[in-house]
Amino acid sequence: MFKNLIVYRIGADWSATVEYMEEAVSPARFVECGATQEKSIGWIEPRGEKNGALVESIGGQRILKLQIETKAVPGAVVKRKAQEQIEQIEKATGRKPGKREVKEIREDALLALLPMAFTKQSSVLVWIDLASHLLMTDAGSQAKADEVITALVSALPGLPLTLVQTTVSPQVGMTQWLTAQTPEEWPLRLSVERECELKSNDEEKSVVKFTRHNLLNDEIRHHVAQGKLPVKLALSWDGRVGFVLTETLQLKKISFLEGVFDGSSAGKEDGFDADVAIATGELGKLIPDLFDALGGEMPLSGGASAGVPAG
Repeated sequence: MFKNLIVYRIGADWSATVEYMEEAVSPARFVECGATQEKSIGWIEPRGEKNGALVESIGGQRILKLQIETKAVPGAVVKRKAQEQIEQIEKATGRKPGKREVKEIREDALLALLPMAFTKQSSVLVWIDLASHLLMTDAGSQAKADEVITALVSALPGLPLTLVQTTVSPQVGMTQWLTAQTPEEWPLRLSVERECELKSNDEEKSVVKFTRHNLLNDEIRHHVAQGKLPVKLALSWDGRVGFVLTETLQLKKISFLEGVFDGSSAGKEDGFDADVAIATGELGKLIPDLFDALGGEMPLSGGASAGVPAG
């Protein structure tokens, strides 16, 4: 649960009941791809119970889950099938199809092949903390997060979301922590761990990666002095959560350290509730500490947009 996090700020005036949200997302419940459909996106039950709730509320935290299914046909296969059709037309009529006809032939070839294509499914958790006015997605990339946010705003028109930015950029913060002389110079409750990636901003874009390596040393400082700046840095929070911070303020490779989940879900019917409560409880304290370490959130420009009615 929550292997990655991308954090958004919810407009201060927005609020919605669980019942309103459930009714709003229900029309977009996930349906598998049809025979000639390349992609399907929809909401599924976070708890995993068929025909269950699409919006779970646990300890005041809202949890949703978006499912994405795609069918992929290799371009070379489509091209080969289309070429066979083009050659048949040339042989039968003695003419070469024009550009528009070739395009249509390729589209028809794709449609013919889609029913035989294998499907690939992925899902992304959405966590809404209304008390803190934050929304987090478990997306592994900004592109995937954009798909999730698009689906969410489509279901909840007027939901005001802004990608969180900090006063001190993550790259500047990570550079300061890596060049510190002692751990006492690191932010409160955050520790630098043993993995980082440095990249230069010159034409060569050279990259240096350190894995299972003590980062508090002169070698790291030398690379930074030569213009290689951190784009990823492994950190731990309060000895309870490990993660990799990126230059775009994404949290990746989130792991809950030894003891955090002891006895939470093993053999319990309410394991989902316990796991959500523990994960959101820990991350809900980590996130503000991380933001504070980066100088706090950058003030939003402009007024907040109107929110969805409470229903």
